[in-house]
Amino acid sequence: MTAITTSENHTSEHEQHPDLRVWGLLTFLISESLMFGGFFATYLFFKGTTAVWPPEGTEVELLVPTVNTIILVSSSFIIHFGDKAIKKNSVGWMRFWYFITFLMGAVFLVGQVYEYMNLGYGLTTNVFANCFYLMTGFHGLHVFVGLLLILGVFVRSFGPNHYNSMQHTGIEMAEIYWHFVDIIWIILFTLVYLMNAF
Repeated sequence: MTAITTSENHTSEHEQHPDLRVWGLLTFLISESLMFGGFFATYLFFKGTTAVWPPEGTEVELLVPTVNTIILVSSSFIIHFGDKAIKKNSVGWMRFWYFITFLMGAVFLVGQVYEYMNLGYGLTTNVFANCFYLMTGFHGLHVFVGLLLILGVFVRSFGPNHYNSMQHTGIEMAEIYWHFVDIIWIILFTLVYLMNAF
């Protein structure tokens, strides 16, 4: 009886206090937002003070990045299905949706590498190329980290009752991070691709 009471008290205390791991993640994402904000501000400064932008020979193509954007934004909806599944205590469906999200993120990175290989200019070609590679590369690094988080959730889900409808903080944190990656890409795609294509 005492063990049950102790367990109930522990659960009650857990419900009363917010999970600090989530707050830690949100703090980290705010700091990353500031870093991306610095990149975006620098890019817009050079864009506004350069006569021809992007300089001749460093034009951007829209096809591959547009397909990549559709894949990455769609993956945000897919990963949310995984979060909804675990809240219904369906670990199997959570694994399914997280695995699909992982594949979509991996395809995004492959598309980005393909784009790099076919651009015809490099990191040091000019200021535009430098900004382009730094911003897209830094974002690509975040996508890679997101894939590691998703893979970690997927692997840990095979542990006995590791995730269930009451315990799924790791799943929520991976989803929050992935949404962040998507939002940053939408801003980046608009600034670097759409604004230079028309």
